[in-house]
Amino acid sequence: MSGLHVDNATMEWTFDQAPNVACITCQAVLDGSPVLVVTHYADDHSWAFLDGTEADPSQARVVSMQRVVHQHPELSGISALLPGMTAMRPAPGMAWRTEPHD
Repeated sequence: MSGLHVDNATMEWTFDQAPNVACITCQAVLDGSPVLVVTHYADDHSWAFLDGTEADPSQARVVSMQRVVHQHPELSGISALLPGMTAMRPAPGMAWRTEPHD
C-alpha cells in the first residue's frame, strides 16, 4: 500500500475501500464532532470513524466512507492505517497514535 489518502485538491480516492463502501460511525461525527478514533478491521477491511466517547449503540450509523471523509478531510492523514490497527488522537490536529485492534 502506498500513499493511501484522499487528496482534496484532486479528490483522488486512495483508501483501500471504494468511496461508496459502508463504514461505521456515530451520529456525533455526522453532526460535526471530530473523529478521534479510527479502526481498520482485519477481518473484512472495513473502517470505523468514531468520536472517542463511550459507544452508544443507539447512536451508531452505517454510512459511506465518502460521506465521513468528505466531512472530515483531515482523515486523509490516516488512510494508510493497516488492517487490524486502531489510531487514536486526543484532539483534532494532534498526532495519531496507533495500536493493534483487539
